[in-house]
Amino acid sequence: MSNFQGKIVCLCGGVGGAKLAAGFSKILSPEQLTIVVNTGDDFQHLGFYISPDIDTVLYTLAGISNTQQGWGIEGETWQFMKELEQRDPDNAWFRLGDQDMATHRLRTQWRGEGYSLTEITQRLSAHYSVRHNIIPMSDETVSTIVQTADADLPFQHYFVREQCKPAVSGFHFKGIERAKPAEAFLNALADPALTAVIICPSNPFVSIDPILSLPGLRDTLKALRAPILAVSPVIGGQAIKGPTAKMMDELNIPKTTEAIARHYQEVLDVMVIDQRDLPEHHAVEALGIRCLSTNTWMKSMDDKIALARFILQHIA
Repeated sequence: MSNFQGKIVCLCGGVGGAKLAAGFSKILSPEQLTIVVNTGDDFQHLGFYISPDIDTVLYTLAGISNTQQGWGIEGETWQFMKELEQRDPDNAWFRLGDQDMATHRLRTQWRGEGYSLTEITQRLSAHYSVRHNIIPMSDETVSTIVQTADADLPFQHYFVREQCKPAVSGFHFKGIERAKPAEAFLNALADPALTAVIICPSNPFVSIDPILSLPGLRDTLKALRAPILAVSPVIGGQAIKGPTAKMMDELNIPKTTEAIARHYQEVLDVMVIDQRDLPEHHAVEALGIRCLSTNTWMKSMDDKIALARFILQHIA
């Protein structure tokens, strides 16, 4: 555990964000850490309501995630998918493991019973013995749409079915104008003990932007006394996981930590970059953003904890 006395809110997507959230969870008490997760990736498939980023964070904090695969549950079985591939191959593009299906079934059942996504996520956390607070960004439905030359694609169709192959020209978030930040999210931001908001090293465009695009949220963040810190998802001109670097190329955005800092500049106070990107330190600080450097490549749990400790030491 840590001697840190404050509270932090993490804004988080899937794999990269979940790694840092896991690091914080090892050194902060459940009362000190709130993890707000992107739900723009959520979709309905085969009659189930699926929240991929929430499930990635949930499984990671529960210690059951398939770390090699990057999603799903370790030791998963696939009997359902084998049956589906034989009977309905057109719908077998999104792989659902037999254990993973239990999560989706419970979420779908509870939604049908009228529970909010926040309440459902709390119930699933209890089901998997996760004590730290995981919150969906909103209880309203928001759907990330990826704009390509050929068609506008729902995120999972772009990411999984098309394997990120279409060239990206932009994004929009269907339903965002009617969505509100989850009440528990706003309560965490309003807590007098809030010490910092951490933007995890998740994809800026499809993991963090849906959160920041919630009506009124940017103004709320800018009004906070607590600093807002982002960890760059780019190391040495590449993204460790996912299509971030490919998207930056297609959007004609330099694959640099400076570009990430510019993307968040409106709300950002501090940027943490990898030590391999130290030459960009002055460019980031020229934007009026304090720049810190350390190892941000989280290959092991020790790496995750070390990065979390580094951040806490600098915001304390």
